[in-house]
Amino acid sequence: MANPLQFIQQVRSEVAKVVWPSRREVLLTSAMVFVMATLTAIFFFLVDLSIREALKAVLGMFG
Repeated sequence: MANPLQFIQQVRSEVAKVVWPSRREVLLTSAMVFVMATLTAIFFFLVDLSIREALKAVLGMFG
């Protein structure tokens, strides 16, 4: 096990290897995530709505 000073030096050298995304990349991927989450929410809303209406129609036949 390395001593604390060696550990901190190793952590710094590993962090220096990280390639951080640019501001443009962060904004673009955030926008894509927002759009995809919105589209997914709309899709599941429509599926839920159609299943609900189908069940109402089926149950309405027997009521």
